[in-house]
Amino acid sequence: MKADNTKEAMTAPTKTKGAMEAKARSPRIFQHPGFGKKRANSKPKGRMLDEAALEQVRELIGDDGKTFDMTIEYLHRIQDKYGCITSVHMHALANLLRVSQAQINETASFYAHFDIVKEGQTKPASLTVRVCDSLTCQIMGAQNLKRAIKQGVDETAVRVVSAPCMGRCDKAPVVEVGHNHLVATTAENVFENIRKKAISPRVGPYQSFEEYEKDGYKILKSALNGELSAQTIIDSMSDSGLRGLGGAGFPVGRKWSFVRAEKGSRLMAVNIDEGEPGTIKDHYYLSRHPHQFLEGMLIAAFVVEATDIYIYLRDEYPDIRKILLKEIHKVQDVGLSPHTRMHLRRGAGAYICGEESAMLESIEGKRGWPRQRPPFVAQKGLWGRATLVNNAESLYWVPKILQQNKGWFSSHGANGRKGLRSFSVSGRVNLPGVHLAPAGITIRQLIDTYAGGMQKGHIFKAYLPGGASGGILPATMDEIPLDFDTLNKYGCFIGSAAVVVLSHIDSIVDVVKNLMAFFKDESCGQCTPCRVGTDKIMDLINKKEWDLKTLEEISTVMQDASICGLGQAAPNPLLCAIKYFKQDLVTKKFCSSKVN
Repeated sequence: MKADNTKEAMTAPTKTKGAMEAKARSPRIFQHPGFGKKRANSKPKGRMLDEAALEQVRELIGDDGKTFDMTIEYLHRIQDKYGCITSVHMHALANLLRVSQAQINETASFYAHFDIVKEGQTKPASLTVRVCDSLTCQIMGAQNLKRAIKQGVDETAVRVVSAPCMGRCDKAPVVEVGHNHLVATTAENVFENIRKKAISPRVGPYQSFEEYEKDGYKILKSALNGELSAQTIIDSMSDSGLRGLGGAGFPVGRKWSFVRAEKGSRLMAVNIDEGEPGTIKDHYYLSRHPHQFLEGMLIAAFVVEATDIYIYLRDEYPDIRKILLKEIHKVQDVGLSPHTRMHLRRGAGAYICGEESAMLESIEGKRGWPRQRPPFVAQKGLWGRATLVNNAESLYWVPKILQQNKGWFSSHGANGRKGLRSFSVSGRVNLPGVHLAPAGITIRQLIDTYAGGMQKGHIFKAYLPGGASGGILPATMDEIPLDFDTLNKYGCFIGSAAVVVLSHIDSIVDVVKNLMAFFKDESCGQCTPCRVGTDKIMDLINKKEWDLKTLEEISTVMQDASICGLGQAAPNPLLCAIKYFKQDLVTKKFCSSKVN
């Protein structure tokens, strides 16, 4: 049997050779690959490319480079044009950028200002009204305002939603109708703007290029002409003592030195994503004096030899975008930026992108997830190149410091501190707004001397020295100098100097719930301590009685293990409430006898 099989196997090729040759000579008959029992799909797998959508997106992109780093801008154009982003438009965009649909969806779904509509889903109303629910707006009646607006509109035509801080806390409550921000507004005013279809951003008076150039751009021109060296500028900035005014407080001159020392070509990114509740200073300065900022930015680019500048502007500032688009062109047209190229990029509603590495990820067209460090962004930032990152206000002061005599900036200060600070003051004071005051001033001095005192009938109870993440202190602790490093031992920090003043009618429990809800919504979700910790804290503080031991344990894990500053600082208002406002917790019966 084995021999027969072997013989047959050996002769088989010879027997079939003629048949194979005959088959090769005969005409080939095509058969569909699915002709057998297991039939294949008669059409290609996956979503079919919609040619109409492809043409629509191609028209919106225009002659731009069709590069992935422009993804967020392209998504904005689709959202602005069609009121949402459909699956067919995302597919078309992926096709034009030559990336996967998953990459486009990953980016689009991360940002709050993009409305993704899948097959079979209903598109949102053609007009969106956003009511700010940040702390200052809340204490000024935003919740009642939102209810009144919802009751007075046709919700099939107008969508009314809550939104985080819009950077206009001194004029709370704030409502955005389309892209038109209404400040200190009422429901009737909102209805009127809806009827008039007043949905575009409004730009107020500001110092134009022609006005500023009379005395401005002199330092930049001196640098470009070779009269002022980069090292001289760095030395002047170091002598001034200016520290980063976005919150971290790193010395500006030292940062410039570090980036300039890096080998290879370098880039620059400007952080104008001041999403910290209570912060209004960048919007204040840019809406009035944009060219002082632009000159400072161009000087910094000259110093570090940045080939390109990426200006990252939060989407809540459409009026600033209009100003910068117009004025940047003027600067370019007169030849004041031969050493660098300027790119204006807008965010899309993500507080986490105020963190510098998350901002760089967003500029590259991706979701804003903070990066692990080292390496630091000064070494490997945008696209792996050394990148200088500065806040808008830090750059705003550069021309002024370089114009003045040596020591001008550091000659200011109070209570042993040096420098000037732009305090964003909101809450229960008579004169909320941006107040330029000596660094180290106390909260009492700030309220009484600059903010016009407490509102009539309100007794000073507590304050946030540095926005939502800066913690909460009682009025009895009113002699602490407000500056970098002075608040750390109290579990607080000054950050961007966003000061919110609270009075005796404000519930600390409600304040903590508002702030922790903000952090829960804005957590990017990348790391478990922050993602789960903020969610668990909200669950616990919404109970009738707070489990202080568990809350403190969760807070410790978040502070020690979170990737970035959001998770590390998020527990601060809660921990301050437990430490400094125990009587409030007992009175509200949130902690009963567990409070010692």
